[in-house]
Amino acid sequence: MPRSNRPRHRRAAEPDDDALDLDRLRRGLKRVESKRSGQWNVQPVTAAGAVKSYVCPGCRGEVVPGVAHLVAWRADGLLGEQADLADRRHWHEHCWRIAP
Repeated sequence: MPRSNRPRHRRAAEPDDDALDLDRLRRGLKRVESKRSGQWNVQPVTAAGAVKSYVCPGCRGEVVPGVAHLVAWRADGLLGEQADLADRRHWHEHCWRIAP
């Protein structure tokens, strides 16, 4: 009987690169923005991804669950990347646009 060249074991499901890229697009891509106060990493959060309540540093109002908003943290901080990431804040999109 001839030998079969097909694999005998099923491989674990490997993530599909196209699906990952589409998911990243849905969530929004991180970008760096310049403001008078310096360089900032900005990550959009979709309404579906907003599951907790936060206080917007721009207006001191509440960013409620289910509302699309932005997360921002320093890109040029002096204390290092880990400290900058720990100090990130959730902003209303409008408040971020008008912030200095």
